[in-house]
Amino acid sequence: MSISKPFIERPVATTLLTVALGISGVVAYNFLPVAPLPQVDFPSINVNTGLPGASPETMASSVATPLERQFGRIAGINEMTSSSTLGSTSITLQFDLSRNIDAAARDVQAAINAARSQLPQNLPRNPFWRKVNPADYPILQIGLTSPTMTPGQMYDAASTVMAQKLAQVHGVGQVFLGGAALPGVRVEVNPSLLNHYGLDLEDVRTMLAAANVNSPKGEFSGPNQSWIISTTDQIFKAQDYRPLIVAYRNGAPVRLSDVADVEDSVEDIRNIGFVGNKPAIIVRINRQPGANIVETVDRIFEVLPYIKASLPASIETTILADRTTTIRASVENVQQTMAISIGLVIMVVFLFLRSLRITLIPSVVVPVSLLGTFGWLYLFGYSIDNLSLMALTIATGFVVDDAIVVIENITRHMEQGMSAMAAALKGAAEIGFTVVTISISLIAVFIPILLMAGIVGRLFREFAVTLSMAIVLSLLMSLTMTPMMCARLPRADPGERHGAVYRFSGWIVEVMRRGYERSLAAVLDQQPLMLVVTLATVALSVYLYVIIPKGFFPQQDIGRMSGTLIADQASSFQAMRDRIMQVINIVREDPAVESLNASVGGGGFGGASIIRARSTSPSIRWLSEKSPPTK
Repeated sequence: MSISKPFIERPVATTLLTVALGISGVVAYNFLPVAPLPQVDFPSINVNTGLPGASPETMASSVATPLERQFGRIAGINEMTSSSTLGSTSITLQFDLSRNIDAAARDVQAAINAARSQLPQNLPRNPFWRKVNPADYPILQIGLTSPTMTPGQMYDAASTVMAQKLAQVHGVGQVFLGGAALPGVRVEVNPSLLNHYGLDLEDVRTMLAAANVNSPKGEFSGPNQSWIISTTDQIFKAQDYRPLIVAYRNGAPVRLSDVADVEDSVEDIRNIGFVGNKPAIIVRINRQPGANIVETVDRIFEVLPYIKASLPASIETTILADRTTTIRASVENVQQTMAISIGLVIMVVFLFLRSLRITLIPSVVVPVSLLGTFGWLYLFGYSIDNLSLMALTIATGFVVDDAIVVIENITRHMEQGMSAMAAALKGAAEIGFTVVTISISLIAVFIPILLMAGIVGRLFREFAVTLSMAIVLSLLMSLTMTPMMCARLPRADPGERHGAVYRFSGWIVEVMRRGYERSLAAVLDQQPLMLVVTLATVALSVYLYVIIPKGFFPQQDIGRMSGTLIADQASSFQAMRDRIMQVINIVREDPAVESLNASVGGGGFGGASIIRARSTSPSIRWLSEKSPPTK
């Protein structure tokens, strides 16, 4: 019984099946997300909390320790790390890969609730958590600068306008702001003056809390009309705080300006960002899980002009880092590689088989097999990334093998005088089982990757599945479309004289065959020597495997560098700000540097500087190979 017989006898149905397979792949391609690597959800959760003014030691002992005790009781935690800085604590929990991230999040929230009674009572807010993918870097970074506005005013505009609009863009997951904080009024109390008036800090705190309460005022009502009292008790400017009365001494009021310096500032003064050497607000945009990075960034660029129009005119926006630049280049490069691979495969088939009619068959089968794979990618929830595209590039050589085996066997029967239909039926029946066996053998090679555990297994599973699906579709095309086309395409006239190209390609093949015969005979005459060469090759391969550099992924030059400036723990924020400015000035002198941004303080933004370069230069190479001075 021949699997291919029903498809050979029904050319219209077979053609429609092939067209449907190709169209499904084209449609699915437009819906697939684009990413540099497969979307892998690492079960990691980051917990953050803050206590303004607390030292790192206080944060570690009174905030981090109670939380860590409760988190330690959660099942499935592989690793727990915490970092305490001035006024903030960050705890990262990494769970076992088999652990469901949503269930882990519920356990983390329950642990936070259980630890709340052991935490300081004056925490501004409860500890909060968010799911973290360590490999999910911001897709876009934007810098805001202004020659007239303060960082606090820029942060306020970015927080109330820009961040809200960007968060509404389809595909955007989170928007983070760094480089400053929201505007606020800072009261710097003089302890000596407080002591002079017989006051303490609690008196000042109580007065400020009572003077800044926004409570309902009621209404004026009469028999016919009523008026709501809409005045507010909140104070927003330093000039309104200075006259406030703290207490009375000797019948005279002691005002806030008598015991403290009051000025308009920001909530967190130990946070500053730079774009070049200008103070700036840095906006980091993360995508939603599974969102198309390229389409999301395109949507952001579409709404960015409207967002700029809503911001104050003096604020200038700068694109600091666009992650899609390298992704677009990678996808375009792989697409070109695939097109070249398909072209080379078809050219080789034509060179050796020397028939346009036969060459047309792999010209249809190979693209349809690759296009149909995109439909499977969509069904499995995969993405267009470097690994899946690499699998398709490799599959180009695999998918043509099945078609060549079937074509060669059918052509052999035709050359023996059989009609095209009879040759297709007999040749497909003879070779069908062999083609199935070859395909199963190829898929079996990827079973270890499919069963591989850990992060590496999750990343390369998409590669193995993509390649396996391409082979399955190639098998399907080889048993259906290939024999049908062999039976239906018109044959050349046996008496037709072949042209010069046909004769020349035949002469090349004959020369190659004779050369192979002579080289094979020479090798067989020197069997002991060949055995020694083989063993030496194996030994050299083992040695090279030992000494070759090893890594998770190949190094890729994306024209961007990042570094961290680390100083002594006793260094103040002002000292760190001056040091980062020195580094900025040194780096900006290099003509190869296109843009630079840096930040000091602000938790996760602290100390990081990102440089985008036009080309490699000695100074940039120095920064990548050596750490900046620590003192």
